[in-house]
Amino acid sequence: MAYYRSVGTVSRHRHTVLRDDSGALYYEELMGEEGFSSDSSLLYHRHIPSAIVGARRWTLPDHDLVPNEPLMPRHLRLHDLAADPVSTDAVRGRRLLLGNDDVRLYYAVAGADSPLYRNAIGDECVYVESGEAIVETVFGALQVRAEQYIVIPRATTHRWRVVGSEPLRLFAVEANSHIGPPKRYLSATGQLLEHSPYCERDLQGPGEPLLVDETDVEVYIKHRGASGITGTVHVVPNHPFDVVGWDGCLYPYVFALEDFMPITGKLHQPPPVHQVFEGHNFVICNFLPRKVDYHPLSVPVPYYHSNVDSDEVMFYVGGNYEARKGSGIGIGSISLHPGGHAHGPQPGAIEASLGKDFFDETGIMVDTFRPLLLGEAARASDDPRYASSWSGGRWIDA
Repeated sequence: MAYYRSVGTVSRHRHTVLRDDSGALYYEELMGEEGFSSDSSLLYHRHIPSAIVGARRWTLPDHDLVPNEPLMPRHLRLHDLAADPVSTDAVRGRRLLLGNDDVRLYYAVAGADSPLYRNAIGDECVYVESGEAIVETVFGALQVRAEQYIVIPRATTHRWRVVGSEPLRLFAVEANSHIGPPKRYLSATGQLLEHSPYCERDLQGPGEPLLVDETDVEVYIKHRGASGITGTVHVVPNHPFDVVGWDGCLYPYVFALEDFMPITGKLHQPPPVHQVFEGHNFVICNFLPRKVDYHPLSVPVPYYHSNVDSDEVMFYVGGNYEARKGSGIGIGSISLHPGGHAHGPQPGAIEASLGKDFFDETGIMVDTFRPLLLGEAARASDDPRYASSWSGGRWIDA
């Protein structure tokens, strides 16, 4: 996100000497995208940030993906997944729903604090379905709650601390790329434009740096390996939260659904108007409570459509989704409508929507431009009746 911030103690000029009151040197760390050719931030550490004193393998949870074959629309009932939030955290407790070579979608129910964690594969965009947490990072702390996203750049060391007694329910989008605002909403120099449904003042960045004095600290790292995604635990001699200051345009931030201004029109608006973020070969949209189409003969619910280039994932998190009435879908459901299958409103939904001028619904959508495969959590929560919901439950075993 090309929006400059400066926090804590930094030197007057980049790459010049900066010392503490005792004369000890601070150590620079440049976190930069695309090989020094894109957004970056410069962090000043008390200790050498590359030092490690131990390492071991981190065995990740089940990451096997199987094809969606035979090709089927899917309904995943996430709230039916078995969970033990007391001992599960927001990092190691993620269960893989769907994925491909560009992005992976996870769900977690967590009541315990996570270890320090760094995703070295790509950016993360985590939606908080319920609960509250403090996300502590090398840039500072951010508070997150229900109906907020947090975007965490690749290689940012951080941890999740649960606030209160309510477990966190998280929908995590892990990219193999960077995640940011749609390019069509940005000026040539990166400012959000007037036709964007949100602006920079809606983004909550970290506050003052966190200074933690601990030694021999474990950091869990997710990274690429010979057989795909793998994990390593580094033991570092000094706590990573030793940053006294930083400045730049690369840092984690929080964005609340309530600060997104839905774009509406005289006729039904297509999903791109609801887009909030994008990564390589995927987009993230949010469908929020809003006034709907005002043409006297408008059909407010979506028309039937074939996603010839994409798979569509919708996570239903609030309200009453008009187009899905009678399908079994409710709060905590995910629908997967794959490319190659025409989908749209359930039977009777079009007629029932006529004349309505407001929809009370909240959904998080991820559209991918490569087919999505099914992870273990999708297979464990699949509703086999969903595919027949457009035909009154009629099904033939072919």
